[in-house]
Amino acid sequence: METLVELHIKLIATLKSTFTRSIYYQIDWGNRLIGIIGARGTGKTTLLLQRIKKKYPRSTEILYVSLDHIWFSNHSLVDLVDGFAKAGGKILFIDEVHKYSNWSVEIKNIYDFYPELKVVFTGSSLLEILNARADLSRRALVYEIQGLSFREYLNLVTGKNLPVITLETILQEHVEYASDISQSVRPLKYFPEYLKTGYYPFFKDFKDLYGVQVLAIINLIIEIELPLMRKVDIAYASKIKQLLSIIADAVPFVPNVSKLSRKIGINRQTLLAYLHYLEESRLTKSIYRKTEGVSLLQKPEKLFLENTNLSFALGKNVDLGNLRETFFLNQLSYIHTVNYPETSDFLVNQSNLFEIGGKDKKINPSENKANYVAADGIEVGFGNKIPLWLFGFLY
Repeated sequence: METLVELHIKLIATLKSTFTRSIYYQIDWGNRLIGIIGARGTGKTTLLLQRIKKKYPRSTEILYVSLDHIWFSNHSLVDLVDGFAKAGGKILFIDEVHKYSNWSVEIKNIYDFYPELKVVFTGSSLLEILNARADLSRRALVYEIQGLSFREYLNLVTGKNLPVITLETILQEHVEYASDISQSVRPLKYFPEYLKTGYYPFFKDFKDLYGVQVLAIINLIIEIELPLMRKVDIAYASKIKQLLSIIADAVPFVPNVSKLSRKIGINRQTLLAYLHYLEESRLTKSIYRKTEGVSLLQKPEKLFLENTNLSFALGKNVDLGNLRETFFLNQLSYIHTVNYPETSDFLVNQSNLFEIGGKDKKINPSENKANYVAADGIEVGFGNKIPLWLFGFLY
């Protein structure tokens, strides 16, 4: 255990990041059991270390551990907790839980048998977390973190402290807010780079190798996590990559299941399962006409990549119109429900229809009943035309 304590002290001492994700302030840190889940590279480890450094910089009653550490190859999590609790430990921050077999059962037992302890855990494998969620649902508050919003990206690269804006405020007061923000920072100067390499917080560390790192994450999910967590035959990894490549080349992609099945060489049921796994892994995002009652084998109306950076990393024909729609869906669906309407591009919260386009985009009332246009290429909107970039301020 001394090894883990030494590592904890070193990590806190060397933490340099001062940028705090907006989710930090949304978490009820007082709860006894907290789960923070999210795709790889979204900043979960940094979030834990920041919490410790901000709140408990020198406390011996706090411990951070990562379950992929070699110490756990011949020690159990329960053994650690028992020694930690007996030494007066109060809060245990557990990172990378999916690297430890049977983690959900042990955390459940820790919660039940060590009531004096608080536990915060993170997991990068969304598939594993989803598997275990049922066991912990009555005990844990679970939060999901996704990549940087455009607002967070701007704050990180400019040093500003631009605020979160609710969707209701954007719809009603977008002219005032866009005007104020544009006086502080030129959003259109930064927006193209965000779409290309600004979604994952590690962009500052990898720079020119950013795309390589994103591809490494994709390969890790398809070649390791899907076979391990969803029992996908490793021999079919190439078919899943082919499927992702087809989606990336044509997003927003309207799936023709029969045609896709023949092209890839797998049956309909397996194809629909693979589409579902890609979405679980946060590599794609599906939209349906109805949100409720979506089943594993239901065909989505449209498929998108989960974020715009994936388009560039996969090296496909990157279409500006597709990037705009992918950005809007990614930023809105994190907090709000987004569906596929009969007319318009998106239906948000079952009440507002949106068209997505460039600065000259207009609504033809005889063909489209959209309430709003999210327009790229404008700093400030007017009427029902709202700058697309402003929807990146929702979190």
